Amino acid sequence: MVESAAIPAGQGPFFEDLGVGQLFASAPAMTLTEGLAAAHQAITGDRLALALDHDLCRAVTGGAPLAPPALVWDVAIGQSTIVTRRVRANLFYRGLAFRRTPVLGDTLHTRTQVVGLRQNRARPGRAATGLAALRITTTDQDDRPVLDFFRCAMLPLRDTDRDTGHADDLDRIGQDVPAPDVPALIGGWRLDRLARQLGGPRPAELRPGQRFSAPSGDVVSSAPELARLTLNVAAVHHDAAAAGGRRLVYGGHTIGLALAQAARVLPSLVTIAGWHGCEHLGPVHEGDTLRSVVDIERVDRLPGAGAVVHLRSLVRADGEPDRDVLDWRYVAVLA
Repeated sequence: MVESAAIPAGQGPFFEDLGVGQLFASAPAMTLTEGLAAAHQAITGDRLALALDHDLCRAVTGGAPLAPPALVWDVAIGQSTIVTRRVRANLFYRGLAFRRTPVLGDTLHTRTQVVGLRQNRARPGRAATGLAALRITTTDQDDRPVLDFFRCAMLPLRDTDRDTGHADDLDRIGQDVPAPDVPALIGGWRLDRLARQLGGPRPAELRPGQRFSAPSGDVVSSAPELARLTLNVAAVHHDAAAAGGRRLVYGGHTIGLALAQAARVLPSLVTIAGWHGCEHLGPVHEGDTLRSVVDIERVDRLPGAGAVVHLRSLVRADGEPDRDVLDWRYVAVLA
């Protein structure tokens, strides 16, 4: 079943408009260009060397310049927002895995399928809402898999008194996704050449349980610009009235700044292969200053050079008091 004709074009569904199995595939495709990558980098502060240094990238990968991984997932998420224009909040992302590493010049297409629905319990004084679990699959211009992941969005009901009967168990959604095949993803890369260019700590110096604190915070700026840049049409990121009086920052913006901070404390970070999961713990607003710590959870050495390192970024926003806003667990390649 593809996008219901009962949903007015450009408006997005309410919770009761959705059914498990429904497929949305009409978001515009987007070509990853140098200009797009530069605009994205200016907002998120991406510091991954292979996405910034095209000559080094060719020497290490033997191919065209890589697209920044955060740009790729931001575009895929943005394309999925044709389902979630009316979103109130995004609760989680799970099981994100890169199936290949896109390069500049690739064009991304995204399909979003409803895989679970659960109506929230009615509460006095609160709008009626439900949770929609979505599977997002992104391919390139040759229909090669790029990304596959799940997200969970909270959507309002049109009819506040309606009982949809939707009561799916969403806790298991995205929990059993196969891990990314990192050796296949970076096959042929000369990580030894990259290691000579980047600072430490080296993978051999990392141990589970280590914690690194970003030395400084990052202010959240250009929030609606990032949403527009990546095709994100969720109204709460553009319209203060839709957000209840103050615009919400798109969650990928917070993730992008967390990645930039992780790359500052781990300069040999090469790329991101996937996410175990990502929980948004609280709202972020433009002007907030975000600070993070990065925990080492596991280190698996690669043959020859480098390692697959499982990381956890915990992000807080400055305030009185400070507040937790992100718990992101992900799989990185370090040289």
